Amino acid sequence: MRVNLKLLRYNPEADQAPHWESYQLDADPMDRVLDLLHKVKWETDGTLAFRRSCGHAICGSCAMMINGVNRLACKTLVQDLSGDTITIEPIRGLPVEKDLVVDMEPFFKAYKAVKPYFINDDPPPARERLQSPEEREIFDEGTKCILCAACTTSCPSFWANKKYIGPAAIVQAHRFIFDSRDQAWAERLRILADRDGVWRCRSVFNCVEVCPREINIKRAIAEVQEAIITGSRGF
Repeated sequence: MRVNLKLLRYNPEADQAPHWESYQLDADPMDRVLDLLHKVKWETDGTLAFRRSCGHAICGSCAMMINGVNRLACKTLVQDLSGDTITIEPIRGLPVEKDLVVDMEPFFKAYKAVKPYFINDDPPPARERLQSPEEREIFDEGTKCILCAACTTSCPSFWANKKYIGPAAIVQAHRFIFDSRDQAWAERLRILADRDGVWRCRSVFNCVEVCPREINIKRAIAEVQEAIITGSRGF
């Protein structure tokens, strides 16, 4: 099939503003959008800039807006997109460095703010810190997050206020707040109770719809909100 790949491009060294460029490509319905971007970069225009690494929906590098929806280019098939025109833009709400590459530093600053690492000051046991399958299940879904930023950059609250910590950071905090072995859960709740924390969520559900790992992000946010209100993790 013939595909019209329409890219929003921007080179800060040459362009005053972003502009659209189109590329006519032969594509197989089973091609990934990432394959089409590779065709452009390798065969037509080597100046095209975008991020990608693993190509298997694990690293999260290739998150971009495809036909108006945040997706991973490595996971999106041509046959799953309607029409013969595919539009690609950088994810919104983060500064564009070039073409589809955005500055991820504000996103990772929010991620670091929730202390996304295990904290336990007790002397280490002789072996591992044991945990039951039931205890693990409470936070297991959040461990699937690949920090692609698709959820945060699809959130209207984040677009309106860049100080909002965002759904991805909340999911990462949830993973440790509800880990029965972690001792810093109360501190993380205080961080998320801030005016730019979980209460800025307006339950639009964009984050849930675009998550490539199918994490129920809104449920995680609601559980953090409940923990803040009760001052307890419920176990």
